[in-house]
Amino acid sequence: MYAIVDIAGQQFKVEKDQKYFVHQLDAKPGSKVTFDNVLLLDDKGKVTVGSPSVSGVQVTAKIEQHLLGDKVLVFKKKRRKGYAVKNGHRQRLTEITVQEIGKKVAAKKAAPKKEETKVEATKSAPKKVAVKKAPTKAAPKKAVKAKKES
Repeated sequence: MYAIVDIAGQQFKVEKDQKYFVHQLDAKPGSKVTFDNVLLLDDKGKVTVGSPSVSGVQVTAKIEQHLLGDKVLVFKKKRRKGYAVKNGHRQRLTEITVQEIGKKVAAKKAAPKKEETKVEATKSAPKKVAVKKAPTKAAPKKAVKAKKES
């Protein structure tokens, strides 16, 4: 049995009792995490593809440790220009061990809500407000020049 799961923005093909290195998760080592975004599930040849995810299936994993990945050097140079830049980067990773790939327990339905009382219904209904239109500008009047008498 295996599943394809979205973990921290990346998709992983996970199997039970396997270790994986994923982008750092916000949980302490030794704690359990569950991933609900299962994209595909293969149960002994019976494949279930989600759209976008398979409902009712989750993957449970245990966080083993947080660590840093290998150092990556980034070196940029432009010849004959005197330009050289060297940068380094170490990705923060979390080592997880998949413990279970299984179905969720169906959540119990909550009691149905009470019907709204008449007073609450009138308060929540929006009131209609009359909107006044702004007056339109009239065409400009022609200026009349007064003749000067001398």
